[in-house]
Amino acid sequence: MAKLLILNRQTGIPFLSSLISDLLMMYVKVKAKDVRFTIPIPYAILNIVISILSSKFFQQNANKWTKEHFERKKLEFTFPLIDKKTLKPIVKELKNYKGIVLVDVKAKDGTEVKVRL
Repeated sequence: MAKLLILNRQTGIPFLSSLISDLLMMYVKVKAKDVRFTIPIPYAILNIVISILSSKFFQQNANKWTKEHFERKKLEFTFPLIDKKTLKPIVKELKNYKGIVLVDVKAKDGTEVKVRL
């Protein structure tokens, strides 16, 4: 794994950071009949997504954006409120469990999805 030396702006003290950060990734593997792919998701991106999904703007508009579709499909659903202060510590704790499989599902048609830390 490649290492990158970064200096702390305030103190000027160097610390090591991973350039290719295997330790800070979540992997989503999808296997279908003709396609197989793996999507690496850095925890930094996961934190950004949590921030967006928990934003006031998104939460106020999510139900508006989907209302017409749900009415056509005759579904009763409202998006639950997402609390960033609750989710961020969970994501931070997940970093300590590298390699654990969170999701492992297989559909009747043979499609598989696996989420691994």
